[in-house]
Amino acid sequence: MSHKHPIIAITGSSGAGTTSVTRTFEKIFRREGVTAALVEGDSYHRFDRAEMRHAMAEQEAAGNRQFSHFGPDSNLFAELEEMFRDYARTGTGKCRKYLHNEDEARPYSQEPGTFTPWESIPADTDLLFYEGLHGAVRDGDIDVSKYPDLLVGVVPVINLEWIQKIHRDRSTRGYSTEAVMDVILRRMPDYVHYICPQFERTHVNFQRVPIVDTSNPFIARDIPSADESMLVIRFANPNGIDFPYLMNMLHDSFMSRANTIVVPGGKMELAMQLIFTPFIWRLMDRRKKTLGLG
Repeated sequence: MSHKHPIIAITGSSGAGTTSVTRTFEKIFRREGVTAALVEGDSYHRFDRAEMRHAMAEQEAAGNRQFSHFGPDSNLFAELEEMFRDYARTGTGKCRKYLHNEDEARPYSQEPGTFTPWESIPADTDLLFYEGLHGAVRDGDIDVSKYPDLLVGVVPVINLEWIQKIHRDRSTRGYSTEAVMDVILRRMPDYVHYICPQFERTHVNFQRVPIVDTSNPFIARDIPSADESMLVIRFANPNGIDFPYLMNMLHDSFMSRANTIVVPGGKMELAMQLIFTPFIWRLMDRRKKTLGLG
């Protein structure tokens, strides 16, 4: 944590919906005049797309069918921790971009599925915003989770997460349902050991729960809509959270536990605005006072 150079990290699995959460934060940043350094977790994969295919083929030939994007062998956990640590201390650090598609790759004159060169984060940002798989990961002596001032977990129930991933990978990446099922099975050990444990370290978890039948996610024709879902919001430390105010603003919500509020799924963005805008105010006020600017 850093008073001068705060860090916000959004962590969640592939298909969890972290991108939608990022868009909400970007709206808050624009409205509040906050300059954020945006870092994607995919930038800290160890291999580019072609290298990952090669590494996966090698692992499979060696009898390892559990090699995945989720584990330490295919990610740069040490470099991710170093970037968080450097930003918290100095307001900069080393990062790069992973170019997912042709639109992202074209400005760099590179192929999709490759990385841009490492470069320094601009030194004039107000905070670092990370979105990816490993914002709260721990592995041996590496502990990324101790640096963010705000850690947010995005965790749909597992069947919904799989439905979202299947639909995304089929529509945008051309995968078959069988191919996506193979990826899910391959990732499961790393999911259990490196993704799930992060959500006990987060400050707030957002879990979308469908209220329609998702018993078999592999035959679902549609992703349950926001209005067909409820949102479970869990605070690790509820002190200072004005639950009566939240329930007054978020109609049809209720408390399920002393640290948990349940909200209609369609009010997810409003809930985030209400919860995180005051937090960002406090971060920026603390930063200005520490820098002697206010």
